Amino acid sequence: MTSAENRLYEVQAEIRAAEAEFLRPDGSVKLIAVSKTFAADQIRPVLEAGQRVFGENRVQEAMGKWPGLRTDFDDIELHLIGPLQSNKARQAVSAFDVIHTVDRPKIARALKAEMEKQSRPLPCFIQVNTGEEPQKAGILPADVDGFVAECRNDVGLDIIGLMCIPPIDEAPGEHFALLQKIAERNGLDQLSMGMSSDYPVAVGFGATHVRVGSAIFGVRDKV
Repeated sequence: MTSAENRLYEVQAEIRAAEAEFLRPDGSVKLIAVSKTFAADQIRPVLEAGQRVFGENRVQEAMGKWPGLRTDFDDIELHLIGPLQSNKARQAVSAFDVIHTVDRPKIARALKAEMEKQSRPLPCFIQVNTGEEPQKAGILPADVDGFVAECRNDVGLDIIGLMCIPPIDEAPGEHFALLQKIAERNGLDQLSMGMSSDYPVAVGFGATHVRVGSAIFGVRDKV
């Protein structure tokens, strides 16, 4: 058994423990194993251990390593969790199964156009900049309601939930609570929040998807 396999099982066990602690139904939280920067041969043992849901940050990187893995494992679910440029919308719709980072009208419309061209409608999350950090992508909290309505009613995207990345120097709970509140008032029941350092906390605030990378694959090289 590889170290990555061991760490995967530990993370899965901690998610189940958090579900029990916070009275969440067993299996209500989906683990997204974040495989960005890791090569196909490093991902394969995690696939062989049974994990099927993965997250990547970059379209080009994903296109370079996942087609071959999909040949051997036909039930992979791949999530785009990194920023997306409109000129990569075609590749993103082709390569991914879920988009977590819709954050402006131009991206929403580019994705919708490609989904129609490819006859491949994908579920989407809207990324919210809960910390209002100028260097970070995401819709500001005050603008989320209007943007959700625009994506649903004007663009026609299948918006299923919200996603956030809290500031690294602030307690994540307050940001998870804010995202949960915004989602509730917009009738959204899926929350993509929580990473290696704080995913059990996110479970307590209603996370339905946690994005865990280094706790499974180990510390990645700086890129």
